[in-house]
Amino acid sequence: MIKALRGMKDLSFEDSSRFTYIIDIATDIAKKYGYSYIETPILEETKLFKRSVGESSDIVGKEMYQFIDKGGNDVCMRPEGTAGVVRAFIQDKLDRRQNEKFKFYYYGAMFRYERPQKGRLREFHQFGCESFGEDLVYEDFTIIQMVGDIFKSLGIDYRLEINSLGCSRCMPPYRENLINFLNGCRDELCQDCNRRIETNPIRVLDCKNEKCKSLLRESPKLIDNLCSSCSSDFNRLKELLDIANIEYSVNSNLVRGLDYYNKTAFEFVSSSIGSQSAIAGGGRYDKLVEFVSGKSTPAVGFALGVERIMELVKMPNRERDGYYMGVMNSSDIDKLFPLAHRKRKSSSVTIEYRAKKLKAHLKGADRINARYCVVIGEDEAKNGTVWVKDLEKSEESILKIDEF
Repeated sequence: MIKALRGMKDLSFEDSSRFTYIIDIATDIAKKYGYSYIETPILEETKLFKRSVGESSDIVGKEMYQFIDKGGNDVCMRPEGTAGVVRAFIQDKLDRRQNEKFKFYYYGAMFRYERPQKGRLREFHQFGCESFGEDLVYEDFTIIQMVGDIFKSLGIDYRLEINSLGCSRCMPPYRENLINFLNGCRDELCQDCNRRIETNPIRVLDCKNEKCKSLLRESPKLIDNLCSSCSSDFNRLKELLDIANIEYSVNSNLVRGLDYYNKTAFEFVSSSIGSQSAIAGGGRYDKLVEFVSGKSTPAVGFALGVERIMELVKMPNRERDGYYMGVMNSSDIDKLFPLAHRKRKSSSVTIEYRAKKLKAHLKGADRINARYCVVIGEDEAKNGTVWVKDLEKSEESILKIDEF
């Protein structure tokens, strides 16, 4: 028997209902915040992610589905959504419209080759939003507020962690302080951290090794070394969160898993999904458009992992909806098709093609949670009528076909 590849999962039955429910809620809220839909290809040039996510990141170094295609192009299946949206933003020359602001939302499959575990698959889905052209910290706050609205609508409890990653002015001196600290404990750090000291020492702060995390509690903190502008923005963000009664904690080691962030970084964390506790994250990336050869454009965004929150979502009770239609004599089946076609303009309709007794039709309607069971029996066929039962109110009626 052929099965799905390891780390890749079908979405069907109850999972598909939960998935579409999450996407529908997130899409509705994104639209209310002024975002429009964008879809980018699953396959992109590998250099897009090397340039944006960063060659020192685990994603590029270890996890990408990368290959040479039949045309000799070095391509990969997208490991995250932001870089593709930025590429599309530049390709459509939107970066040249410097006085305008653009907001996009997207959802789709992402791919990373890593060890499958709870909340982490090799093919997974993200919903994300990207805002271009706004450099004020109010947009950072609004993005965080929007994610909170999504989780509140889905009935998910969370903890918000925030940090500031500084800018090109405050990062270099901090980087030197951090390198000096890390060099003093190289022998106790893991192999990956020792490699990162040479390539991108800030990434050490994102290490998941428990011994490294313990050592890094004593490391220099970037929020203690921010320039006046970054410090002012970070303090203003905290003020806005306080005013909105959004609870948060400052995590001075929060750097996110990608190299393109600056200033605001944030994560929404759940204690209900095991070690993979981040259910959404994002931040500001004012230099990324430039990294991908566009004109300097401030930007901020987020992404949430759909699979990570699926088991946390409290689905509403499913209301009865739509029509079930059937006949008691097979010779009458043709009478159902025009009725169903007309009703489908405003509602869902399921036709049972096989002739059955009334009791069996009622069971069939109940099985699909239909609101109405519509049956044509011998008398109805003679009189040009239909028998209708409202299964929610337990009310029966016989209606002329035109009236129905």
